[in-house]
Amino acid sequence: MAMRAPLPVRDGVGPTRLRVPRTGPWETVADYVTERFSHIDPEILLSRFDRGEVVAVDGSVITRRTPLGAEDFIWYYREPPDEPAIPYEVMVRHVDDDLLVVDKPHFLPTTPGGGFLQNSALVRLRREFDNPDLTPIHRLDRATAGLVMFSIRPATRGAYQSLFADRAVEKVYEAVTTIPETGMPELPRVVRSHLTSTRGSLRAVAHEDREPNAETRVEAIRVGATTAHVRLYPRTGRMHQLRAHLAGIGLGILGDRFYPDLLDEAPDDPARPLQLLARELRFVDPLSGTPREFTTGLTLREAPRV
Repeated sequence: MAMRAPLPVRDGVGPTRLRVPRTGPWETVADYVTERFSHIDPEILLSRFDRGEVVAVDGSVITRRTPLGAEDFIWYYREPPDEPAIPYEVMVRHVDDDLLVVDKPHFLPTTPGGGFLQNSALVRLRREFDNPDLTPIHRLDRATAGLVMFSIRPATRGAYQSLFADRAVEKVYEAVTTIPETGMPELPRVVRSHLTSTRGSLRAVAHEDREPNAETRVEAIRVGATTAHVRLYPRTGRMHQLRAHLAGIGLGILGDRFYPDLLDEAPDDPARPLQLLARELRFVDPLSGTPREFTTGLTLREAPRV
């Protein structure tokens, strides 16, 4: 069972939990925190303790004098400095008592992470709908645009989350890819591989000597002179699965800085978004038993034309 946060959602942002070691070379919890986040001015961190903004699991205040070992976890609100602005809007496609379905633009993260907090789809939508219970049922990479589904109320959240856990949701994506010099690979085809990823890793790793754990069906929509517009049906949902599978058959996605080659980090380029789009979601509603289907209103600008 997930640990209940002792702090409420504030301005659309939920609190962050941090595990604190019970022993070590630090006299206090605050000593550990200031070393753990040494890239932040210690006085800024200590001022949060002084304002009572760092709490224990039971909600009691952790002060700068609380000894190490008194608590296993602390909770606080993240405050990333100089958060980059993302001038793209989240568009609502559907809303009812239980579900909110939106089009997430390129470059906007689904949830807070890295240097992004207020500039995430979740925080923006919590503020727009004044609903701290709003929770994503699945996620898209920051670089990927398209449909994301959110749970509106906790009472029915588990039923919709189970759809994704049980692979009962048909997800359809589109991508625009380069065509290799050797020519367009034969499509349709099913691509299978064993993909793994570790926490903090930038790319998924394919293991040819292991049984496949990732599967994607790839179909051609339109093939141009140098680019191809393809449709993707992922059966599984591994990290970067679609990007890795397309690159593996020679169809690298336009704007992809991770596959087939990992390029140097660079600022977001609005002129070259990743040409990957979550187009459709289909499932049988677990509450009503009726078929549901949602389609994005976004398109891929680099798709070859007739």
